[in-house]
Amino acid sequence: MSDAAGMLITLSGPSGSGKGTIVRQLLERRRDTVLSVSATTRPPRPDETEGVHYYFRTREEFERMIRAGAFLEYAEYNGSYYGTPREPVDEWLSKGMNVLLEIEVQGAEKVMDSGAALVSVFITTPSMAELERRLRTRATEPEEKIRGRLEIARWELSRAFRYDYIVVNDEVALAVNRIDAVIKAESMRYPYMKKFILEVMRDAQTDRY
Repeated sequence: MSDAAGMLITLSGPSGSGKGTIVRQLLERRRDTVLSVSATTRPPRPDETEGVHYYFRTREEFERMIRAGAFLEYAEYNGSYYGTPREPVDEWLSKGMNVLLEIEVQGAEKVMDSGAALVSVFITTPSMAELERRLRTRATEPEEKIRGRLEIARWELSRAFRYDYIVVNDEVALAVNRIDAVIKAESMRYPYMKKFILEVMRDAQTDRY
């Protein structure tokens, strides 16, 4: 089973839907899965570390990376750029690791449109009222930013139809279980098991059989 191909997984949802918490717990559970660190032009929050949560870049640096073709996808969200560096993703997949992209809907749609083999998951709260409550509880942004995020969330929800799976984050532990079940099921599809099947076929052609 060590020859199974790595899986590319996009995980998106409105700001405040709990993506970050879900990702942390999922990574603790699945040692075969890594998180792709995105680049962004937004300022770091007090609890964020360079190279761990994001690669923080100036707008000029980010646009140079765009011109160099360094991103698997990128998008502008609420006045800031976000993007997924291409090289580390390709390297992890080649080693048979699952790569999780915690990215905005615009970016996820670009990956979908690229024709890349992937599993897409959309995270949502049970209601818009709950989403607004979570955003205000964070107390990290001014009122205009919160209103902007709520408006964007309405648009993001309208794009959920493009995703393979919809997971409601009504309780973090349950949401993590649901995504874990998705990964387990998807990992048994033929594209991810092809190397394993070919190895079994090679064994069947030996003199032992």
